[in-house]
Amino acid sequence: MKNMNNKKINLHSNLIFLRKANNMTLEEVANEINVSRQAVAKWENGDSVPDLINCVALADLYDVSVDDLLHYDGEKEEASIAPKGKHLFGTTVIGERGQIVIPKQARDLLGLKAGDTLVVLGDENPSTRGIALLPSELFMKATQEVMEAFYPKTNKENRK
Repeated sequence: MKNMNNKKINLHSNLIFLRKANNMTLEEVANEINVSRQAVAKWENGDSVPDLINCVALADLYDVSVDDLLHYDGEKEEASIAPKGKHLFGTTVIGERGQIVIPKQARDLLGLKAGDTLVVLGDENPSTRGIALLPSELFMKATQEVMEAFYPKTNKENRK
């Protein structure tokens, strides 16, 4: 089935995948969104489709966007359906001097621009090894909150 934007509808396969990935039964899904088990089974079998209200409820239940619930194609994508608000922007190549280019879609979505300062965080644990980039203002705010929690200001410092 195709919609007007030529995006393939993959609802029934995504519903099956998400239910199993969340270790839920048909009954549990039905109870969470207040429909019958038979309705969920029909949606998963492709015999019928949920209305808009139930699509939103299913997306909320599985913490994915409605667009991904409807259109994500597990056969074409390398990664699983991302939680709502999480993104996979693709890959980038590290240059000879260690430079990387942040994909335009990521820069636009996150409001990053030339001159912004990012903190580079790293994890060397073999099972979670990787790096993350974080705006320096956000990092400094979080660091300040941690410092204040561990080292609260004394009454003398507060009076200054």
